[in-house]
Amino acid sequence: MRKIILASQSKARQKLLKEIGLRFQVAQSAVKESRELKRGCAALVMRNAFKKAKDVAKRFKSGVVIGADTVVLSGSRIIGKPSSMSDALRSLKLLSRKPQWVYTGIAIIDIENKGLFLDYEKTKIYMHPLTNRQIRNYFKRVSPLDKSGSFDIQGLGSIFIERIEGCFYNVVGLPLAKLTKMLQKINIDVF
Repeated sequence: MRKIILASQSKARQKLLKEIGLRFQVAQSAVKESRELKRGCAALVMRNAFKKAKDVAKRFKSGVVIGADTVVLSGSRIIGKPSSMSDALRSLKLLSRKPQWVYTGIAIIDIENKGLFLDYEKTKIYMHPLTNRQIRNYFKRVSPLDKSGSFDIQGLGSIFIERIEGCFYNVVGLPLAKLTKMLQKINIDVF
């Protein structure tokens, strides 16, 4: 099995890779994510994922680096990780008012073969309208500061979700079906 390096400190992404049986190591990227929508959301998340993977790949002589970036798109506005609790409250309140899109970009760099694979996934989320009281009570139990959109679909935040259209794991932070297809291109089979 080839060495796999995840260019992310995300506990959710690490858990997903473990759940599908991948052995990997974690190397955090020092890249600051862009939030400019010049070429659209898909291009943005793929570009950020590539920058993260490239930054980490520079530190290794061999292996396969996986970079990812997830954002929530509300109309034409990017909702990333909140900068404060008040920002988190505003974000989650906004997201609960109308359907939103979650985009995740994936970049895979095959260091030895100088291969690069880029793709993205998008999922539409429908939430129940939330009150400020409900959001504050949620924040007492779950920290929103490390979550795009200020909620966790795989935890307590799941009670806010009316339905989704698309890949559930994309909302968690890593679309597993898309990732495994990409890994197959460089002869890494999950099973």
